[in-house]
Order: sequence, then structure tokens, then C-alpha cells
Amino acid sequence: MKKEVKYGENFEIGADEPVYTSGTVCRLIGIPVWVLKQLDKEEVLSPRKKKGNLRLYSKRELDKLNHIWYIMKEKRIKVTGLKYVLEIEAKVYKT
Repeated sequence: MKKEVKYGENFEIGADEPVYTSGTVCRLIGIPVWVLKQLDKEEVLSPRKKKGNLRLYSKRELDKLNHIWYIMKEKRIKVTGLKYVLEIEAKVYKT
């Protein structure tokens, strides 16, 4: 007997599964594309790269990016200072 497929059912996407494109990330977080590219260039955040320039981000990377954007926007920290802040946070919170 063939199982009936029900569309619209909830399904789990793992926290490390790269599914969000750069455009989606920018729209969800409200971050400019140039900032996202700069963070990638400076290796603050490393998305999975697929064919061409397509970069994919996971939920875990989205959460990290949301935190990064808060530090940059609200605390007015530039990318060079951001690296230092993240390094200190990693030591304090042992992540």
C-alpha cells in the first residue's frame, strides 16, 4: 500500500543544514548585502559555497549573524573590533 503524501506537513531542518541564501538572510535579519559579504571576506562567518557565487547559511549561522549584527549596529563596532569581541565572548562562554 502506497503512503499518502500530505503537503504542508511540518518537517525538521537541522540547525547546521545550509538552506538560507544570502538574499534570504539579509531580508530576515535586515542586514545589508555588503556587510554579509565583508563578514565572509574577513572570515567572521563562513557560509557553505555552492556553484558560482551562491552562498548558503544554516539556522545556527543565522543566529550567530543576528548576534553579530546587533554588536555592529547597536554597539557601533566595526568588523576588526568585532573579531576581538567574538574572540573574548568565545573565551568567556567557552563556545
